[in-house]
Amino acid sequence: MSINSAIEWTDATWNPVRGCTKVSPGCKHCYAEAFAERFRGVKNHPYEQGFDLRLVPDKLTEPFRWRTPKMVFVNSMSDLFQDEVPEGYIEAVAKVMVSADWHTFQVLTKRPSRMAKLLLTRLRFAATARHIWWGVSVEDKLYGLPRIAELRSAPAAVRFLSVEPLLEDLGSLDLRGIHWVIVGGESGIGARPMKREWVISVRNQCAHASVPFFFKQWGGLHKKDAGRKLDGRLYDEFPPRVNPTQANGNRMYLAKSVENELLNHGRMVATSHLSVPAD
Repeated sequence: MSINSAIEWTDATWNPVRGCTKVSPGCKHCYAEAFAERFRGVKNHPYEQGFDLRLVPDKLTEPFRWRTPKMVFVNSMSDLFQDEVPEGYIEAVAKVMVSADWHTFQVLTKRPSRMAKLLLTRLRFAATARHIWWGVSVEDKLYGLPRIAELRSAPAAVRFLSVEPLLEDLGSLDLRGIHWVIVGGESGIGARPMKREWVISVRNQCAHASVPFFFKQWGGLHKKDAGRKLDGRLYDEFPPRVNPTQANGNRMYLAKSVENELLNHGRMVATSHLSVPAD
C-alpha cells in the first residue's frame, strides 16, 4: 500500500493485483504500464515481470494495518475485474474492504460487465456497503458511455465515474444513480489535449444533477504547470463519507481471519495459471 498518494482524489493506493491489458483508447498512454515496465527484469523488484498480470495475496491484509481512516484507491496499478483474476480472489479483496470499514475504498474498472455481474451475485455482500465506492472509466462516447449504464445496473450504494482522460465531448450524460464524477486530462509524453468546453459540459451537468464534481487536472506534458483550476477555482467535491473515526478494535483479528481463509483455500490461487509472488 502506498501512503500519501499523489493521486489528487485519494489518500492511499492498495494493489493486491498488478498488471493489466489494454481494452480501449483511454489505455493508450497508461501511466501504470509505463511505470511497471521500467522495472522489467530488475531482480526482486515488485515489477520484475513488468506489467504482466499477477496476484499478490500477501498484500491482501494491508488495509488492516492503518488505524486512521483513509480513502483507498483499489488496484491503481491494475483492474480487479480482468477475466483472468479468479472470482475467489476478487471475493477475498471484497471481504477485506467490507471488514476494514473505517476506510473508504474506491474501486475503478474498465470492465463493468464483470463487476456488475459479481455485485449481483458473489459480491452481493459488499455491493451496498456505503464505504465502498464502485466506479467506471469514461473516456469517450464509444467505449466510455456504455460503461455508465452497466455501472447503473449494479446494486452499488455509491457509484462514480472517472472521466479521465477525457478525449472528446461526451454530450448528454445520464447521471441517474451516479454519486460522484471525476474529470481529468491526460498527462505525460504524447498526452492528448482536453478542451475546456468538454470539461465545462460535464461540470454543468453534474451541477444540474446535484452530483459532486472533482476536477483533477488539465494534464499535458507538464501537468503541474497547467494546474487544477477550472474558471479560477478548485473543484474538490466528494460524496459523503460514513466512516468511524478510528479502526475497529478487532482489526488484527480480522486480518488473521482473512489470512487463515486464504490458507484454508490453498491461498485461493494455487491452481491458477497466474504466478503468486511472495514479496
